[in-house]
Amino acid sequence: MSALTDTDRAILELERAGRWAVPGAKDREILDRFALTPTSYYIRLNWIINQPEAVEYDALLVQRLIRLRDRRRDVRT
Repeated sequence: MSALTDTDRAILELERAGRWAVPGAKDREILDRFALTPTSYYIRLNWIINQPEAVEYDALLVQRLIRLRDRRRDVRT
């Protein structure tokens, strides 16, 4: 098992904060805070929410993010 990094926890915190009023604001914050493209950010987020340590860190948030991911996946299939 790998422990969550400070960046992994910061990504979860950003997702918890979660409301952006201006289109593109979240993408800009992702780039500014993590120097990641939105695509790279979401790849990392999906990896993070699959880690048991993420559930230990914030089970409710991780469960919500997994539900949202699964719902989006179901819509596409």
